[in-house]
Amino acid sequence: MKPRSVRSRKKSAARFLVGLVGATTTVGALTADFLVPRTARQHLRNPRWPGHAKFHDAQYIVMSQLLGAGGLALLAAKKGDPDRNLLTAAAIMSTPWLGMYGATLFPGTTLVDEEFKDQTPKVLGLDPNLFIATACLAALAAATGLAGRPGRAQ
Repeated sequence: MKPRSVRSRKKSAARFLVGLVGATTTVGALTADFLVPRTARQHLRNPRWPGHAKFHDAQYIVMSQLLGAGGLALLAAKKGDPDRNLLTAAAIMSTPWLGMYGATLFPGTTLVDEEFKDQTPKVLGLDPNLFIATACLAALAAATGLAGRPGRAQ
């Protein structure tokens, strides 16, 4: 059996990383904001949240699912240039994670509601949302680096 080339191994690693972030993007917000009781009570299952705030969280959940699933479909597509598909999928999947950082710039937004500040531990010094966003963005950056530029032999 012929050993796989370094280039082939890099592309496989890139596809794995983008796929992992795609799965996280597809199910992460639904899981954290609606399904897991401990975290859902800070979001959609928080009785103190007004209906309009819940609407926007639900909108974020659905958008994340669509972006994640769309990116995964593109990553698995048999048509088109696989390298371009991977890079486009990574760009699509970065959207909700970049959006978390952008959301912190708006006046009056907070990463955690005041009532939950003591119950939300930092992860390596970061708010859990920003930790996950940073990890996903780092994985996508690593994947795009491993994938290289499309249409160019390396």
